[in-house]
Amino acid sequence: MPPVVEAAPPTPPPPVVKKPIKALSSSVRNGKAGSEPPSTFLLIKDKVQQELINDLKQNPSSLDLESGRQIIEPIFGRAVVSAGLVLSRTERQNLYDMIVADILGFGPLQPLLDDESISEIMVNGPYQIYIERGGKLVLSDVKFQDNAHVLRIIERILAPLGRRVDESSPMVDARLPDGSRVNAIIPPLAIDGPGITIRKFSKKPLTIEDLIRFGSFTEEFSKFIEACVISHLNIIVSGG
Repeated sequence: MPPVVEAAPPTPPPPVVKKPIKALSSSVRNGKAGSEPPSTFLLIKDKVQQELINDLKQNPSSLDLESGRQIIEPIFGRAVVSAGLVLSRTERQNLYDMIVADILGFGPLQPLLDDESISEIMVNGPYQIYIERGGKLVLSDVKFQDNAHVLRIIERILAPLGRRVDESSPMVDARLPDGSRVNAIIPPLAIDGPGITIRKFSKKPLTIEDLIRFGSFTEEFSKFIEACVISHLNIIVSGG
């Protein structure tokens, strides 16, 4: 009779670990959607947008920013509870701001437009957004979800102006309500995806001292220009 061998007890299942919202927190803090946007952001945004459409019987983007924020806030709160999210106060506020910007504003570009230290924004496809600050061009950590997301923001910029951009007219110039100049370009002219350049309207005009500090002018050149103006000489400004 063969020996009786006791079977080993079954291996217990690994403990269920609740996923932290680190990925969401990182994206929310940076004010970006990322190349692979957090599903949480899209989930909450879709819930809020759908409820707005059902309640208001109109496109949410037709709301003005202030009244829109007041309407969206309770809907956002219900969507967060429904999704079972546990967020810190900062995470909740940042997620709310991102969703408001995407529904009512200019999406990922909104915080850059609100930042008065930024003078220019250059979008080269969905994942490369450069900003000019203090005369220096740097790559920001802000991103769109994809090419379609960039196109939606371009259309939102152009809609109030009665302008459009499509394959038959792939490049367009426009102005934002604050006077900022916008140039938008899409394929086939744009190789890396839709592009947007926004030259922001400065509320505080630059002085000669600012241009010297930024390195755009030298002190000697500023004196030369000043002498030309005082002498009533003809001056040609070109480029840009």
